[in-house]
Amino acid sequence: MSAARGGPRPARPRRLAGRWQVWATAAALMVLGPGARGAPLVADAAALRMPPPPLRGETMYRGSLPNPHAHIPAQCHVETSHGQQNACLFCHTDGVWQRRLGNNNPQAGANPNLGNLQTQYAFGVYDHPFVPNSSINPWINTLQPQVLRAAVARLGEHPAAWDMLAYMRSDNWAAAYAQRPRQGAAWDSGVDHPMRLFPALDPADLPAGPDGFVRTRRTAGRTQVLWRDASGAHTGWRAVNFMPYGIFTPMAGSVSGIYLRLPTAFMKNAAGAFDQRAYEANLELLERNIQDRLRAADPPHYGGGAAGVAIVRGQYPLGTEFAHPLHYVDVAADGRDARLSPFPGTRSRRVKEIRWMLKVQAWHPGEFGMALKDESAPIHAHPQQGWIENGAGWLLAGWIEDARGALRPQTPSELVQCVGCHSGNVRQSEIGQHATFTSGSGNTIDSTWALPRKFAGATGWREMDYLGYVAPRGAEVAGSLTTPEPLNRGQGRGEFGFFLDHVVGASLYGEMPAAMEAWLETHIRRTRGYSADWPALEPAVAGKDVEAIARIQTRRRGLMRELTARGEYKDGQGRIHAALLVPTPRDALEAARRYRQVVVTQRYDFGKDVFPDTPFTLRYFRRSADAFTHQDGRPYAIGEVITDRPVNASPGDFTYGVGVTPTLIDDTLLPGDPRRTFVPDYVPLLGRP
Repeated sequence: MSAARGGPRPARPRRLAGRWQVWATAAALMVLGPGARGAPLVADAAALRMPPPPLRGETMYRGSLPNPHAHIPAQCHVETSHGQQNACLFCHTDGVWQRRLGNNNPQAGANPNLGNLQTQYAFGVYDHPFVPNSSINPWINTLQPQVLRAAVARLGEHPAAWDMLAYMRSDNWAAAYAQRPRQGAAWDSGVDHPMRLFPALDPADLPAGPDGFVRTRRTAGRTQVLWRDASGAHTGWRAVNFMPYGIFTPMAGSVSGIYLRLPTAFMKNAAGAFDQRAYEANLELLERNIQDRLRAADPPHYGGGAAGVAIVRGQYPLGTEFAHPLHYVDVAADGRDARLSPFPGTRSRRVKEIRWMLKVQAWHPGEFGMALKDESAPIHAHPQQGWIENGAGWLLAGWIEDARGALRPQTPSELVQCVGCHSGNVRQSEIGQHATFTSGSGNTIDSTWALPRKFAGATGWREMDYLGYVAPRGAEVAGSLTTPEPLNRGQGRGEFGFFLDHVVGASLYGEMPAAMEAWLETHIRRTRGYSADWPALEPAVAGKDVEAIARIQTRRRGLMRELTARGEYKDGQGRIHAALLVPTPRDALEAARRYRQVVVTQRYDFGKDVFPDTPFTLRYFRRSADAFTHQDGRPYAIGEVITDRPVNASPGDFTYGVGVTPTLIDDTLLPGDPRRTFVPDYVPLLGRP
């Protein structure tokens, strides 16, 4: 369900010298040359005369990291309830590749080098057997939360005594931003410092305006201002509001803000003057390109000051930036009461992380093919400055809470987790020259998730608000949503309904929180016209009754599809019932309390998703006909936590060390068969063309 098959494998650990550089800018970017490695990104003649120190990373052997396989998320290790739950399709399909959009590898059977990652736990390996293989689940915090609790206890911490509301409503972003050297608008401060690449997005300027543009209200001495006009002092950033996956959602425990900025050439008109309308037009062109909506009448180049920049299908222009604050879930936060949080969409004032991306290398779709990724490839990162190269043209950087809650640069091992979801294919011209570490899924567009799933029009150019969430006042229930559910373009139906049909759960783990379970039990009743009452799963799980689990999950999948076919997961205005997307206040606080256990122990390498107990989808409930064993041959007991799955143990095989266990998702069932959960052509594009 993740990662590629192996490539050449070195016999022993190594640590290599840095192999490329990216030159920092002093202000906004103009790109020189075709984007080859080492090409400078410069702003003006002054930058040419006195370039700042280059970004110099280190090339590191991943076998030396605490979690060598952090590019394979914990969600990829879940069981599928005998094929009744398919979360795999939201990352591993052929659909985006079929459109020749972005730079993806097909992952649902079209690439024989990768296999079908919906039907096989074919985790790729490297240095096997010198490094523990990736079919051993390394996400101990998620897999065995009691181990994390014991680590917290050894520190003398008492989670029950933590005031989580006060913690979430305190600010840690502003203090981190204040440490950024040489405050200004440039993406790179040009100073060798742990906060060197911290996004030039001042939280004091947030939230964004109604049109999504981030303008500063405090202009005196504010060097991040790029231009001023009648509408205000512009920073160049614009907020993006998008439909989330089943990962960064309120129910999953983390919520996002997303901000996009293009180089200053895109902010100027043909006369070379900053012009908001020119910038808006270029952003609209970019959106249509990334979302595969370009029209025959659209120009082949961007406009205004960027008239010399070609629109390359499914690609961002060089110098594109994304800033991504990841927040705790505060269900009282909807943007109406800044004393709680200035942000909408359950986004707390405190951030868990600040993430950042910069596109530094051009990619040309004509060079892409069905590549064989080199799973032995090292990473290229900076241990102190918190950035990593994703192998597909982008720099990724991140800052995460230290044990006391202040933001610190992420380690290379922690950053490998980012590459797992934000990557893509490698350039064919580079194969055989040097190894490039990539990972990624089949469903990103040029390594990104948000802009492809942006809401249409003005709704999509505003602060991320999780479908227009409005918090209740003084009630122990979820609030309400005001933005209608968007359609999935390829499926021709509601995106969230499609998610429920195939995951039959709240997130990509396939788990069902008690509050969501209770809502379904109330609404799915025979007396309301359903074929059966919603059946409880927990007794069968507790009783370790494999046949009952299979039977109940089959029924639950069918009833979920009855619910979505009737449209009853939404209200009369097409808005998703908040109880299916937003936790209760109590559940949100407890999820935040569990995550803070990871913070105080600094165990990010072993998982950020923490449940009260191991989810049943990470436990062994297989029939004897579908059984697998531990890698050492020991049989699993029913209900046992799945710590590992078998791999190909034949040294002479091409797939030596690769996982061989079927997921039990059946790809032989024909479209239209109600038992079918396999979807090879899902694409993450919303709305109508």
